[in-house]
Amino acid sequence: MTASSKLAELGITLPAVAAPVASYIPAVRTGAHVYTSGQLPFVEGALAATGNVGGEVSPEEAKAHARTATLNALAAVHDLVGIDAVTRVVKVTGFVASAEGFNGQPAVINGASELLGEVFGDAGAHARSAVGVAELPLGAPVEVELIVEVA
Repeated sequence: MTASSKLAELGITLPAVAAPVASYIPAVRTGAHVYTSGQLPFVEGALAATGNVGGEVSPEEAKAHARTATLNALAAVHDLVGIDAVTRVVKVTGFVASAEGFNGQPAVINGASELLGEVFGDAGAHARSAVGVAELPLGAPVEVELIVEVA
């Protein structure tokens, strides 16, 4: 089953590529890999939430925002090479704006990992980092980057 047919089966439509908020491009291909820029949880051009996880944003909400940021990263991949060109998800890097004392970053970034498993099956299994940070651009609670292998 292709990634595009799996997305359709799941009732997921990839969003439009989020406009960069500074001087960069959403994704770049080099050889057989596509690297995405960090993607925020934008929905229709606006951040879905702001604030720190474990403070203004609950871990459950942040997990959903990580899923949204990952959809934005997949949209950047799709815009560059087409989603069906992805043969493997190699690496996910997730950043979580964390309130003091919050250490549940891995559970938050599971929102990204679980989506990739749903879409790509075994090819969605990946290496990962889940990092807590003081702040993210525009006050976003999460940011996700992907490295994928493509045909």
